[in-house]
Amino acid sequence: MIYTVLTVIQKPTSNCTIVVMSYLVTGAAGFIGYHVCEALLARGHRVVGLDNLNDYYDVTLKEARRDRLAPKANFTFYQTELSDREAVNAVFSAHSEITHVIHLAAQAGVRYSIENPFAYIQSNVVGQLVILEACRNMDRLEQLVYASSSSVYGGNTKLPFAIGDPTDTPVSLYAATKKSDELMGHCYSHLYGLPATGLRFFTVYGPWGRPDMAAYIFAKAISEGRPIPVFNHGDMRRDFTFIDDIVAGVLAVTDNPPKSGEGVPHRVYNIGNNDAEPLLRFIELIEKAMGRKATLDLQPMQAGDVQETFADIEAIKRDFGFEPRTPIEDGIPKFIAWFRDYHGM
Repeated sequence: MIYTVLTVIQKPTSNCTIVVMSYLVTGAAGFIGYHVCEALLARGHRVVGLDNLNDYYDVTLKEARRDRLAPKANFTFYQTELSDREAVNAVFSAHSEITHVIHLAAQAGVRYSIENPFAYIQSNVVGQLVILEACRNMDRLEQLVYASSSSVYGGNTKLPFAIGDPTDTPVSLYAATKKSDELMGHCYSHLYGLPATGLRFFTVYGPWGRPDMAAYIFAKAISEGRPIPVFNHGDMRRDFTFIDDIVAGVLAVTDNPPKSGEGVPHRVYNIGNNDAEPLLRFIELIEKAMGRKATLDLQPMQAGDVQETFADIEAIKRDFGFEPRTPIEDGIPKFIAWFRDYHGM
């Protein structure tokens, strides 16, 4: 299924020249992908979006994101399975003007990887391979930026998690697939000189967020008067990162590919808020924003989960000037405002 919008090239004014570039974004109807597409289109760039619109969570939310992008000038959408090599190659061939690929599509969710492991190999490993193969044959490609995850740190107890920390003991299949993506990215950079950067995302939240993530789960349960499942009896901390900060970091990295002549052109960075927040504090702020108290259903730790995540972001701050600007005290009310509007509350 293809949604195409005619390209409108902006004319430069007498004072400046606008460079219109072409980006391919996978997972374009997903949470982070949707926001990245919005930001690129706001810059005046062309964006080709890929997404399979699978039913891991409510498809109507993915369709709503896609439908907000579809009318925009310079946007083209393809409903495509990433593991379908012929379909993906056809998209790349039809858009030889692409200069950057931002690969955000994946089968998400730590706990679901225990229930449906094959979906993770097909989407995250085979899908990564298909994208890498397509990218290495693109003549104009300046860089591939792809999504990794803080889950690769597994059971590490040293905090904050730093890029140089060991990542060879994953505690979920999801984490193992994301570590595989990094290894494959390095391999292709080594073999073919493909400039590539992996980003280890820490817990992302915000408007248009995923229903399987904490902020959405808690808000929906509170709004429906249901208990909130709180794992490890609430003794958990997360590096909650607001979507606007994530997008700013993704674009900064995309704008600055690895330099040639400095070894293998492959890098990996943490991208987070650099602040491990107590889960119960996060819930308190959702309660405050919604004006309702939550009933907590305290449960033991779930298989594949970790007690705490905390991002060391010195590398991405040093190389790109990345600086998260949205504390949860500001981000949660913004999410709840969107949640109420989206659900007509």
